[in-house]
Amino acid sequence: MDLQLAHRQSGQRIRFDWGPSGAEAIVDGADYAVVVDVLSFTTTLSVAVERGIAVYPYRWQDERATGYAAERAAVLAVGRFEQDQLPVPVSPSPAAMAAVDGVERIVLPSPNGSAISFRLRDSGATVIGACLRNAAAVGRWLAPRLAGGATLAVVAAGERWPDGTLRPAVEDLWGAGAVLDGCRDFGLGAEAAMAAEAYLAVRDRLPAALADCASGRELAAAGFAADVALAAETGASDVVPVLDGEAYVPAS
Repeated sequence: MDLQLAHRQSGQRIRFDWGPSGAEAIVDGADYAVVVDVLSFTTTLSVAVERGIAVYPYRWQDERATGYAAERAAVLAVGRFEQDQLPVPVSPSPAAMAAVDGVERIVLPSPNGSAISFRLRDSGATVIGACLRNAAAVGRWLAPRLAGGATLAVVAAGERWPDGTLRPAVEDLWGAGAVLDGCRDFGLGAEAAMAAEAYLAVRDRLPAALADCASGRELAAAGFAADVALAAETGASDVVPVLDGEAYVPAS
C-alpha cells in the first residue's frame, strides 16, 4: 500500500486533518476547503465579516505585516494585550472585534489560521473560514455543492507547543466536527466522521466544554473569558467567509 496516498485520504470525498501538514496532505484535488481555528482566528474572522469588514489573513506579526496593511489601506490587528493602546481596538479578540466600527479592511496575522488559509488557496480550492458560530451556515452553503459531486477538505488549525510542534486543540476538533456533521449525507471519510462524532459528544454542553478545555482556560486566565464565551455561540452567525484573492469576504 502507498502510505502517502492513504494519508492524503484521496479515496474520500470529505476529508479531515490537522494543521499545515494535514492541509498539505488532504487538499490536493479538493474543490472546497474549510479552515477552523476556534480560539480565535476564524471566530474573529466571522465577527469581522458579519460587520462588513474585509479580512486579509497574514502569516506574520512583524514589520512585514505593517507594510502589507499600509499597501491595502487596512488596519493591522495587534496582539490582545496591545489592543487597549489603539483608538480602534482591532486584535485577534472576537469580543473586541464585535465592538469595532468604521473599519472596512483589516489585516489579521495568524501563524496557524492564515498560513493554512493560503496553503489551501494555493491548491486551487475555494477556501472558507468556519468556527462554532457559523458552522451550520457553512454546512448549508456546502450542501448543494457536495450534492453536485464536489470534494471537501476540512482542516483543524490546532495550536503550537513551545518547541513549534503541532498541539491538537480540542476546540478546533469540535468546530471542524460541527461543519462535518452538516455534511453527513454526502459520505464522510473515517477521519471526518470521527470529528463529527466528537462534536456531537459535546454539542449539548459546548459553552462549558469550551471554557474547560486547555485553550479556553488559558484565555480566561489571561483575562479573555469573553472571547471564549463568544466563540461558544454555536449557530449565532449566518455569514460564510470565503477567501477571495487575498481577503475573506461574505460568500455570494
